[in-house]
Amino acid sequence: MAQDIRPRRSVLYMPGSNARAMEKAKTLAADALILDLEDAVAPDAKVMAREQVIDAVNNGGYGPREVVVRVNGPATPWHADDLAAAAASSAQAVLLPKVEGAGQVRAAAAQLPDGMDLWCMIETPLAILHVEEIAAASPKTRCLVVGTSDLATDLNALHTPNREPFTTALSMCLLAARAYGLAVLDGVYLDLKNDAGFEAACHQGRQFGFDGKTLIHPRQLDAANRVFAPSNDDIAEADIIVTAFEQARAEGKGVVVVNGQLVENLHVAAARRLLALADAIGARQREV
Repeated sequence: MAQDIRPRRSVLYMPGSNARAMEKAKTLAADALILDLEDAVAPDAKVMAREQVIDAVNNGGYGPREVVVRVNGPATPWHADDLAAAAASSAQAVLLPKVEGAGQVRAAAAQLPDGMDLWCMIETPLAILHVEEIAAASPKTRCLVVGTSDLATDLNALHTPNREPFTTALSMCLLAARAYGLAVLDGVYLDLKNDAGFEAACHQGRQFGFDGKTLIHPRQLDAANRVFAPSNDDIAEADIIVTAFEQARAEGKGVVVVNGQLVENLHVAAARRLLALADAIGARQREV
């Protein structure tokens, strides 16, 4: 199934209780912003944060950045009011945490108006085991977000440099997302002092096939935007492949060879997608 072409290289969590941070976000080079009512907000600040986030979303000013509201989970006392408020707002999407089955997805999707997307956090062992049914549960679902921090806690796993404990979970999320035409975002990197480690994690995420990375600090934006964007060499190669294919087709040839490599339809489709992503990133940068 085809996936939407929309830049989501850098998706930055912003605490909903911090009005200054949400205002600052209007100037940051993030592809998307998650205004958070869940983990980043203390229990006694939940109601205030909800009002503050909805006001910020409705007042606008975020330009081309995709604005997403993460509500509190279905098992919490704040969930129903969070979801109702987010559904009535100008946000492009709602991020549902602690998703573990299709029923939760359908219940949340039923509350959202047409045109508002649903994103799902995949952050528990049960979510990983049910990720295909979660991905397929509703046409409003457009993105899966891997929560490796919560997953590590539930697995009793360590955060290793190469993330070996999460290989299976990351792969299952990618398979489900691609099977149902969804975007999929890698988990956060917690060590803000380790720039080299963060960039390595971004490269690994791109090698896996993720569309981008969720971030916890603006200092992580530049590396994520660079790593998850097509390079100049990538763009040049993709352009050569598409041009050669179109020329061969115009000449009635059934075989295309580029730099000694046989080019098939799947390579052309990948090249076209890469060029479309590059164009979308360029348009985004001109709007910011």
